[in-house]
Amino acid sequence: MTKEKLGTYTEEQVSARLAELPGWTYEGGWIRRSYKTDGWPTTLLLVNQIAFLAEAAWHHPDLAVTFAKVTVKLMTHSENGITERDFELARKIEDAALWRPAPGSALEGTPNKFVMK
Repeated sequence: MTKEKLGTYTEEQVSARLAELPGWTYEGGWIRRSYKTDGWPTTLLLVNQIAFLAEAAWHHPDLAVTFAKVTVKLMTHSENGITERDFELARKIEDAALWRPAPGSALEGTPNKFVMK
């Protein structure tokens, strides 16, 4: 099976698309985002959540993990640039990492700080 070549975005296009992803930046050929957590257990939960999404998408970010911070870097290696794959996975990560129950939901939500914007 031959993979279809993906189109890469120009720097201007990347900047325009990042307006839809507050907190994400473009640096050194990657789109990036750092998430602060309330400590090691939450950091590990976030890393596992990102890993699940990445594996399901078959598109794998680079991660830098410290006690209370996870930095995500995305680019499409096969295309040597930023593609739609990167933006779609970034959106999934963003939605999952920052999800909280809606006000009035039957779900209470954690009283901890958890993952911060």
